[in-house]
Amino acid sequence: AMRQHSFLSLGPDGFHRIAYTDWGDARNPRAVLCVHGLSRNSRDFDRLAAALELDRRVVCMDVVGRGDSDWLEDKSGYSFSTYLGDAAALIARVTTPPPGGLLESLQARLRGQRPAATLDWVGTSMGGLIGMLLAAKPGSPIRRLVLNDVGPFVPWNALIRLKGHIGSETRFADFAGVEDWVRQACSSFGALDEDFWRHLAEHAAVREADGGYRLRYDPDISRGLPVHRDPELPIGPEFLRGIDLWSAWEAVRCPVLVLRGEESEVLPSETVAEMQRRKPDLKVVEFPGVGHAPALAAADQIAVIREFLDAADEQP
Repeated sequence: AMRQHSFLSLGPDGFHRIAYTDWGDARNPRAVLCVHGLSRNSRDFDRLAAALELDRRVVCMDVVGRGDSDWLEDKSGYSFSTYLGDAAALIARVTTPPPGGLLESLQARLRGQRPAATLDWVGTSMGGLIGMLLAAKPGSPIRRLVLNDVGPFVPWNALIRLKGHIGSETRFADFAGVEDWVRQACSSFGALDEDFWRHLAEHAAVREADGGYRLRYDPDISRGLPVHRDPELPIGPEFLRGIDLWSAWEAVRCPVLVLRGEESEVLPSETVAEMQRRKPDLKVVEFPGVGHAPALAAADQIAVIREFLDAADEQP
């Protein structure tokens, strides 16, 4: 069953609230953290979380400025440094056991349960970059990393296209307008069933007092992409090439699974080839008929993720 929670995190202009969904047994030491793309939200992962929650705890974050999380006053705070700090605060919550009585803690210890010392990360697009930057840090608790249609290099033309979706239209007179917008904005997700299209639309917008609908993200989130002040990301002549994180990629030590939409321009096949050259044990799965990014709602996509995560559980 899904629970919805939130906590306060500290950003450049003060505290802001980060919302997240929490699936499965909160005491399960096997945790998976899922983080969405640029203008998406945690509810993108409902199908994946429902499939994994039987034997895992699955936590899905609304990145600041999206979903149920707060919007920032200082728009320059929409940067990877803020996102990494918020994710680290959520990791601390997920890897700390929930409070219980003395008897309960003794019983848990007898059952061999312990807080999640490590966790797995599933990140789509921007959420994958956040995971990769965290996995590259010394002492990172990330045990396995799933990068959904993103790599250490994002071409400039793909960034421009991603930014182009944001802010152009954020209010709609009725729900039908929201549905049309979602089908257009998410058309590159591939063939989705009608229930999931409806699900995406229902969580894309909130109803306002006048009966209209507003999209569930701050139109200013794109200000932080790709112009930012983060030391991990380049500013200068190289910046015009796009986001370049090869140094972070080389620092990632955990096993990585890359999922790629066969028609994706955010993750070109040349980038995947270079990733494999630098990390020969990289596992790559491509999905035909999909662009940016696989929705992770179809049974075959979920099965690939489950198999990759289960392989880590089987290791001594």
